[in-house]
Amino acid sequence: MGEQTILSEQTIFRNAKLADGSRVDLSVTGGRFSAVAPAGKAPPADLAAIDPIIIDLGGQLVVPAFVEGHIHLDTSFYGDAWRPHIPCTKGFDVRERVAFQAQNLAAAAPMAERAKNQLELCIGNGSLAMRSHVMVDASVGLKHVETILAVREKYRDLIDIQLVAFPQSGILSSPGTAELLDEALKLGCDLVGGLDPASFDRDVKGHLDVVFALAQKHGAGVDIHLHDGGTLGLFQVEEIAARTKALGMVGHVAVSHAYGLGDIPANALAKAGAMLAAAGVAIMTNAPGNHAFPPVAALRQAGVTVFSGSDNIRDSWWPYGDGDMLSRANIIGYRSGFYEDHELAAAFDVVTHAGAKALGLEDYGIVIGASADFVAMPAQHVPEAVVAVPKHRTVYRRGRAVARDGRMMGIVQA
Repeated sequence: MGEQTILSEQTIFRNAKLADGSRVDLSVTGGRFSAVAPAGKAPPADLAAIDPIIIDLGGQLVVPAFVEGHIHLDTSFYGDAWRPHIPCTKGFDVRERVAFQAQNLAAAAPMAERAKNQLELCIGNGSLAMRSHVMVDASVGLKHVETILAVREKYRDLIDIQLVAFPQSGILSSPGTAELLDEALKLGCDLVGGLDPASFDRDVKGHLDVVFALAQKHGAGVDIHLHDGGTLGLFQVEEIAARTKALGMVGHVAVSHAYGLGDIPANALAKAGAMLAAAGVAIMTNAPGNHAFPPVAALRQAGVTVFSGSDNIRDSWWPYGDGDMLSRANIIGYRSGFYEDHELAAAFDVVTHAGAKALGLEDYGIVIGASADFVAMPAQHVPEAVVAVPKHRTVYRRGRAVARDGRMMGIVQA
């Protein structure tokens, strides 16, 4: 019996404008870019393909899908009843915020429904890769992880999601949490998290011993929440970087928030930047409005991978968040004092290529062989997109349109 040819679908996207200003035709076969050719010179359809679908993008700017690098799918109230923000009684305090969160979650809509709302918001705005932290502690056990794992499975064809087992109530100060983190990784979480080893657990070495031991045991990555400022925050960043390098985990560790990097002298920042770059430790910032945050330009110049995320969306920590990583690039640029085109392009890189690097995405970008996950929008170029944040966008997942103008084109049942 002769060899049977298997037909595959091919789509040719004509007249796309890339970030470098070039006009191209993009060929997508089997969900991946199979050709990137000058406009009007796309190669003929693959002989093994069905008659290709032709889509004229009309000169729209085409960019890789955004990377939502830090979010909390389990604790958002987006789409649920409005919950007025409860301020801390004596300034920002993580423990008090966690208590407010528990109070609010007890009266919230089902978690799967809230996670679905948040996911569809992010997909609608163009994020097709995500890292979500999911709460694990003695009070909730593995319920949050089990729920979000099920939601991830339902959305697997629309978005790639990494899950971090996140010890929201600390590790050493919450007996049994280390064992729960171990179980969460067995269930399918991709990374192990941490939370303010010094100020929350008051034992930097003990906290990091648990986190890195679990990472090594499961071959998992690490992403640690670090809110501590000043020299205390800097000390912990240095300890994390030193362990990362010593354990051969270069490129597999991130520190989220790292506020301390935003309120230290320039010489100390330069030293920390060099250490982070050498250890391959990525830094996540969402450029929050009421905190010092890691200096994006200085860290990037030092060779550090800086990425971003929405963090909280209408939850117990703050009422803001729109699930739009292009809007987040705008915020980062605004708060960083980025005005020149190359600076605006850097803010855009933070939510695209740098995010992909931090998450270890190997088939990212508008290049042959990569998954055809991209966004088309009316903008002259990337700097204008960052400033204007055009909402009229079409989001493509593996070459198929899945969202337009901020809304998904199909609904996934929770």
